[in-house]
Amino acid sequence: MNLHKLIFTNNACYKAGRRITPKGIMVHSTGANNPWLKRYVGPDDGLLGKNQYNNHWNQSMDREVCVHAFIGKLADGTVATYQTLPWDYRGWHCAGSGNDTHISFEICEDYLTDAAYLDKVYNEAVYLCVYLCELYGLTEQDIICHCEGHDLGIASNHGDVLHWWPKHGKNMDTFRAAVKDKLGGSVPDTPVEPEQPGGKIKAGDLVTITGTKYYGGQTIPAWVRKQKWYVYEVSGDRAVINKNESGANAIMSPVRVSDLALAGSAAVTYRVHTVVKGDILWGIAEKYLGSGVRYKEIKALNGLDGDTIYSGQKLKIPN
Repeated sequence: MNLHKLIFTNNACYKAGRRITPKGIMVHSTGANNPWLKRYVGPDDGLLGKNQYNNHWNQSMDREVCVHAFIGKLADGTVATYQTLPWDYRGWHCAGSGNDTHISFEICEDYLTDAAYLDKVYNEAVYLCVYLCELYGLTEQDIICHCEGHDLGIASNHGDVLHWWPKHGKNMDTFRAAVKDKLGGSVPDTPVEPEQPGGKIKAGDLVTITGTKYYGGQTIPAWVRKQKWYVYEVSGDRAVINKNESGANAIMSPVRVSDLALAGSAAVTYRVHTVVKGDILWGIAEKYLGSGVRYKEIKALNGLDGDTIYSGQKLKIPN
């Protein structure tokens, strides 16, 4: 998922500040032959491109209308998702009670005959729904389109997305099945595995200290951490450092092996996450780095060209 955030702070729905407890997700499509995100999302952030008509939705409008996200093309033609409202804000997207219960997103339509474009936005929408389901404890059964919302009596009478997807062999049942597959049922998360780039520490090694606390919990002085030290002995995760590199100082202090790195090798700069079914880069970044936007750091550290990851894959996570 290629997720970005540009919150519509000038839109009436954001200014109203009404909150919801998300109970489901409603999929919309725009009903216009314009696949470019810049038509709806603005101002230009350097990726969207300039909207020459300035008719994006991040401004005062003659009516209160807004969705939580849009999926469509960036200026370079790649497909992306833009979050436009906080997920728990009340949008106005279906002219019914679904506004009070459902997170909503719009897929920017083209002329409805380009199967390759539909595949891209369809898959992007699958990953967005997986992310939202995991965020709010939802399942694939909590996902509907605007047309289905009308059948349930919670939305106005619109045909999206069933006027488009069936032209290319897709529908909401195939969509929900794809989300279910990526949610992965009850597969447990894999704990973070520490990784020591310097290799196994042993007695006699010259090391640098990457931690800030001695084994007993006392703070390691800055002057100690700035020097290189020889290891006197190692027992489990407990190591004792002795003389410094020049031999001018000698201390017998216990530190954790995991807080040491072989001198000359890089300090521990990452840990390892084992990918399980349902994982996406955005969610992994949010879990470990505090923000899904930082997924690009994971891609860079692992040399990934795309956003696809697979179960069992080992990913380095920046500290």
